[in-house]
Amino acid sequence: MGVPDKQELTLDPQPWMTASETQAVIAALSADGATVQFVGGCVRDALAGRPVKDVDIATADPPDRVLELLAVAGVKAIPTGIDHGTVTAVIPPAHFEITTLRIDTETDGRRARVEFSGDWDADAARRDFTINAIYCDPDGRLFDPTGGIADLRAKVVRFVGDPDARIKEDFLRILRFFRFTAFYGDLGPAADGVAACRANAASLPSLSGERVAGEVLRLLESSNAATVLRVMEENEILQHILPELNRLDRLAGLIAIDSDDPDPLRRLAAASATEQSALHGLADRLRLSNAERERLVAIAMHAGELSARLNARGRRQLLYRLGAQTVSDVIYLAWAEESTDPRAWRNHLRSAASWNSPSLPVRGADVLELGVPHGPTVGLVLEEVENWWVQGDFKADREMCLRKLQRIVRARSDDTESGGSD
Repeated sequence: MGVPDKQELTLDPQPWMTASETQAVIAALSADGATVQFVGGCVRDALAGRPVKDVDIATADPPDRVLELLAVAGVKAIPTGIDHGTVTAVIPPAHFEITTLRIDTETDGRRARVEFSGDWDADAARRDFTINAIYCDPDGRLFDPTGGIADLRAKVVRFVGDPDARIKEDFLRILRFFRFTAFYGDLGPAADGVAACRANAASLPSLSGERVAGEVLRLLESSNAATVLRVMEENEILQHILPELNRLDRLAGLIAIDSDDPDPLRRLAAASATEQSALHGLADRLRLSNAERERLVAIAMHAGELSARLNARGRRQLLYRLGAQTVSDVIYLAWAEESTDPRAWRNHLRSAASWNSPSLPVRGADVLELGVPHGPTVGLVLEEVENWWVQGDFKADREMCLRKLQRIVRARSDDTESGGSD
């Protein structure tokens, strides 16, 4: 049908609906009389009483016409996915993803070819889950062709139509199913969805690492992440894409203590094997950035170096050597495995958060001034002074460090002369 039937269900006005930027985009898109609907996450989250991050809009107008309407209204438009009917409207600081109604004409499990349509029911039928196929017009009237509102209330993440068919259109929907379940659902009533995911799990390695990482890291932000990942493990899904995640017990322990500050990369480290080679393989597969890879490996390298009983001096030395980020990560993982004495762990975390690393009071130039020639000896001398300074809890000032430096250089010189006379 060309225009959705209106139902009595309504959504109360939301700040993101009444914002001037939103009103400007809606006015531009409906200037020729076209029906325009909010759809997807903004409607779902508003109904669930959750914060709305992104505003998505659906229209029957083709993307070229969308670009024209926005241009006439003076709204910046970016053809972000125009082949798939998606245009992004920008009224700083807001961004709106506008997608033409469409149907899939060809899919291969990774990408789809689409045809644009004026049929709202058909557009809903191609979406992944019922809770993502709820539409809302600018006046708040809801259009729910797949029963998403009831599923949202019942905490059921249900595929639109046949689960197997939806998954074969895009295998990423396996990971999306578990991610949405972690935030919105209960796996009990979703048995057919779990079964379909299990039946298609062997196709997960065909997905790009970036797409997998996006879903996995977002799943890990959920307080239910450990429970959902365990279900994936029990159903032989996890092994196809993330075999390194074999410490779900530690992940559960971490989630119990970090709910106020969930960090998906730290949670990934907590859930993963600690062998560096395995973590490098995981980072490669997920196409993590160099910084993310280094952080993941640093956590594994230094796990176990900190306990609740570590004194303040030892903690400062560890912070100086590893940096506040790595120490904080290691604290959380150690706490996840040793949940006793939470006061000590919190004290460790406060110290890491307030850490300002001191600077060694002497430099290479000071070593050179003592007659040490350019070369590796300069670094060795500085390292010896630094170790002495750290062991002294960073209390030695520049004058004391210079005297220590002189003694080290003199001792090295004496050793050289003694060795030369043998």
